[in-house]
Amino acid sequence: MAVEFVGGLFPRNQLAPRGAYGQKPDLNYLRDLARAHEHAGFDRVLIANGGPDPAVLAAYAASQTERLGFMIAHRPGLVAPTVAARAFATLDHVTGGRIRLHAITGHAAEPEHGDTLTDKNERYAQADEYLDIVRRSWTEDAPFDYEGKYFNVKGAYSALKPLQKPHVPISLGGSSDAAYRVAVKHTDLYALWAEPLVDIRARIDKLKAIAAEVGVEAPRVSLSVRLIIGETEDLAWAKAKDIAATLKRNHDANVARIDRGHSGGAQRQVDVAERGEVHDKALYYGTSSAIGFGTDSTSLVGTPDTIVESLLAYYDLGVTTFLNRGYDPLYDAIDYGRWIIPAVREEVARREQAAGRRQSAAA
Repeated sequence: MAVEFVGGLFPRNQLAPRGAYGQKPDLNYLRDLARAHEHAGFDRVLIANGGPDPAVLAAYAASQTERLGFMIAHRPGLVAPTVAARAFATLDHVTGGRIRLHAITGHAAEPEHGDTLTDKNERYAQADEYLDIVRRSWTEDAPFDYEGKYFNVKGAYSALKPLQKPHVPISLGGSSDAAYRVAVKHTDLYALWAEPLVDIRARIDKLKAIAAEVGVEAPRVSLSVRLIIGETEDLAWAKAKDIAATLKRNHDANVARIDRGHSGGAQRQVDVAERGEVHDKALYYGTSSAIGFGTDSTSLVGTPDTIVESLLAYYDLGVTTFLNRGYDPLYDAIDYGRWIIPAVREEVARREQAAGRRQSAAA
């Protein structure tokens, strides 16, 4: 299966102190960053929550690019699902069919936004209903009623359907059983943070098993991991240690330690870090521990050959999408396009051709 690369479109340098994230977006920087990803060969970029509205940033970046896609983080429940469906359908037309809705349930409530659900299972149950209504709004040709625990609508209907068919693609991440079940029901892409190969294999096996239970095809799998490249292994690891030190220095004063009772992903990071700081050949947890865990902050470290080899090892397990963003996003995107993306694509194509020849010979 063809491999997909996703970068990150963030209004500030990832090594900046936390206070920088509250500042207004630098539109020139965003334009240059989007174009750098497009020229580097990325398929799309993630636009996260927590700063300027990601849908508005996607519309702006789409106006500055030609083919780059956008994976837009969206928190189910903060706006009515019918309103969200119409907004995303509109944006799909505005961007020429270049968007993906990335559902973020979050590890905790956001009462400042009117979000009060604290139980993790309830949060995924709410997301399940929400995505039900969104997808029906995108696909149904007549008004419908919906009566659930969290949402009730009467005569819901949107005359505007997405440009993409059958609808805007949806992705979701999470570590709980509830997350897996929402993913297999509603999404075509399940997002994981990078973990050791043995752990990722187990998670993919679990995803497939749950999909088989309900009689559907398992969604494809995305892996989020930072890439830290050096001309030699020693230079790459020196660079990684320096990045970790900078992250720790800039986060110490403001870091909010993740409530491990709520965030399964954060707890998994803690558990793996307790087993060691380095796993497999290149997986580094120092950048994750430096910020207190809880985000896609683990890293692959090494020469381009080492990183390509490591990504291909995940591909062999069933990962087809790589979400790779750096700590110096503009220059890292350029380097990924120079050293990583073409090499991975070339090797994946070679393996697919070889597999096709074997199948033909066996037939």
